[in-house]
Amino acid sequence: MSLKVGDEIPETTLYRIGEDGIESLSSTEAFGQGSVVLFAVPGAFTPTCSDDHLPGYLVHGPQILARGIDRIVCLAVNDPFVMKAWSQDRGVGNQLTMLSDGNGAFAEAAGLSVDLSAIGLGKRSQRYAAVLRDGVVEYLGVEPGKGVTVSGAEAILDALG
Repeated sequence: MSLKVGDEIPETTLYRIGEDGIESLSSTEAFGQGSVVLFAVPGAFTPTCSDDHLPGYLVHGPQILARGIDRIVCLAVNDPFVMKAWSQDRGVGNQLTMLSDGNGAFAEAAGLSVDLSAIGLGKRSQRYAAVLRDGVVEYLGVEPGKGVTVSGAEAILDALG
């Protein structure tokens, strides 16, 4: 069953690189409190994710935060080292929180996983974005196909009014 508006986010473990190496945190720690924009991508360094999805949030991030959002989180089914390298490569800095759903646990629990084994990528996350208020889904835009239409930063700005 797929996550939908009005649902609470599932509880899973996510990862990031901290000062002492890999750190784990729960999904509720990451985006279960306050107002959060969560966007998920199938993979770091992939063309659409790197060229279209992530850059939109870097450009429009200040506008999103100005509309009452506490933080913007990017989630991908990659290991935390890859997420850190992608963040550094794209100059993310402190603008976004980059998290690893390395085992795809959150994507699976949210019903938002996709099997891309046919093209060598294994199980990944669908491309989507959500507005979360204290862990409850207020907006969810899951991409119906290739591209960034309902999950990009512009769609989030529209959803926030």
